[in-house]
Amino acid sequence: MKACVIHAPHDLRIEEVEVPALGPTSVKLRIGAGGICGSDLHYYQHGGFGTVRIKQPMILGHEVAGTVVEVGSAVTRIRVGDRAAINPNQPCAACAQCLAGRANLCLDVRFYGSAMRFPHVQGAFREILVADERQIFTIPDHVSLGQAAFAEPLAVCLHAVTRASAVAGRRVLVTGVGPIGALTILAARAFGAREIVATDVAALPLKTALAIGADRVIDVGTAAEDLTAYGANKGSFDVLLECSGNARALAAGLDVVRPGGTVVQLGLGGEMGLAINTIVTKELELRGSFRFHEEFGWAVDYISRGLIDVAPLLTDTIPLGEAQRAFDLAGDKGRAMKVHLSF
Repeated sequence: MKACVIHAPHDLRIEEVEVPALGPTSVKLRIGAGGICGSDLHYYQHGGFGTVRIKQPMILGHEVAGTVVEVGSAVTRIRVGDRAAINPNQPCAACAQCLAGRANLCLDVRFYGSAMRFPHVQGAFREILVADERQIFTIPDHVSLGQAAFAEPLAVCLHAVTRASAVAGRRVLVTGVGPIGALTILAARAFGAREIVATDVAALPLKTALAIGADRVIDVGTAAEDLTAYGANKGSFDVLLECSGNARALAAGLDVVRPGGTVVQLGLGGEMGLAINTIVTKELELRGSFRFHEEFGWAVDYISRGLIDVAPLLTDTIPLGEAQRAFDLAGDKGRAMKVHLSF
């Protein structure tokens, strides 16, 4: 089968790879759609991020959906012909974090298309994927594979919103509205946020944020004072969901969160300075948010029931054979929100 393999920065190849053997609890799927994530772009553009570097050829991709073509002898829940989103997260279920109910922080996790381990965990941008039955979440006929491929990034955002404890009736600021920020807006609205303000420095993300339900958008590159105004009386927002991983976005956000407010950091950006005096004197709660666990099933359900509409975020779907063009488009914030590969 064909797969999308990264060898080095900008060295992306479509190669023939072996189809893994089918085990008793395995499910074989023909992949139909795969979303290009920010981490995929980091591997493509820079060969990794932080201390995580590509040390061997690796199949990219973890936001995928497909159709079941074969099942193992012990599979009971999934049938040939089922269409499904595939959870790329494979916790060990045995470490201290898993046993404490924090499987998203598993000490021995395997996650598709990740160079954090060596040998690397091969990803899901391939024509045929063999996964365990527990990773398979079926979708109804009216949901496209493209919509289902949004389940993974939406799960990240649903987890972040739950880390805020409560957003119902609250005023929420979302900083950075690329695909994750946009999905965070949708998640916060689904959880009952009363008002959502979104910030970015690019026109397309801001336009998209407004179209999907943000009450107001602010271009902090040209109108930073519009956000600063929310800092009157020590701040206006109950919750900050920081999606950019940008130190300036976090600093500006801290200034406009009210005393006693909650800050959830889900954007990854390496080392960032922190305004400790602001956190202390306003008694802010700063919480990290990493990946997801049970929220993957929630995401599939929200999409399947039409409670969250992910369709406006899809910019284009490009064939696997043109993967480099797809990655170049996905990396252009001025032209694209989410780009999918078709297989």
